[in-house]
Amino acid sequence: MADKRNNSDYFVTMTDYRKTPESGLAGAGDTAGLSALISRATRAGKGLPPVERWNPDFCGDLDMEIRPDGTWFYLGTPIGRMPLVQLFSTVLRKDADGKTYLVTPVEKVGIRVVDAPFVAVEMDVSGSGDEQVITFRTNVGDVVEVGTDHPLRFVDETETGGLKPYVLVRGRLEALVARPVMYELVEHGEEIEIRGRTMFAVRSKGETYPIMPADMLKQLSA
Repeated sequence: MADKRNNSDYFVTMTDYRKTPESGLAGAGDTAGLSALISRATRAGKGLPPVERWNPDFCGDLDMEIRPDGTWFYLGTPIGRMPLVQLFSTVLRKDADGKTYLVTPVEKVGIRVVDAPFVAVEMDVSGSGDEQVITFRTNVGDVVEVGTDHPLRFVDETETGGLKPYVLVRGRLEALVARPVMYELVEHGEEIEIRGRTMFAVRSKGETYPIMPADMLKQLSA
């Protein structure tokens, strides 16, 4: 059976989308214009659009930036309306070239992402041991359970000597775990033997995610 996300439940036809010359994302003059274009192209409210299956032409870069704290800027001004940010986030895609784009069925425009496109702002832990499940909520409303489909990774932060955790949300898009949430996360860490070395790690859905060698943690805590 064909996936219904390929039909009009998710996007209008190319002809409808290009009725007017100002319809391009790169040509939108404000966030309201961008919102209208994306809404027409993806039929917002029908779930996440299948952006991974769209292969539109690249139409240039947009003056849009996502800062490390999750704030979106357009033309140098922060976007204060969360519904707009949530709408834009549904058509984000990070490609193999490492760049992040807003994507519709007929257009792809580049944006700047300083760190990660999302921020994990809340977490919940249920169960224990191999049955433990870590769940994150992002600043734009995604809810993901850490596991095979949504792995967790830790990156050394050379500037501070600390760690930055990231969780995969969808596609190649990650959420940076906010610092207060990171402190909560490490409270659920434990010493686990991984490939012959004792690591301080966390578990979720049967998977183990090493944070750092246990002896290194002891040195830092001394």
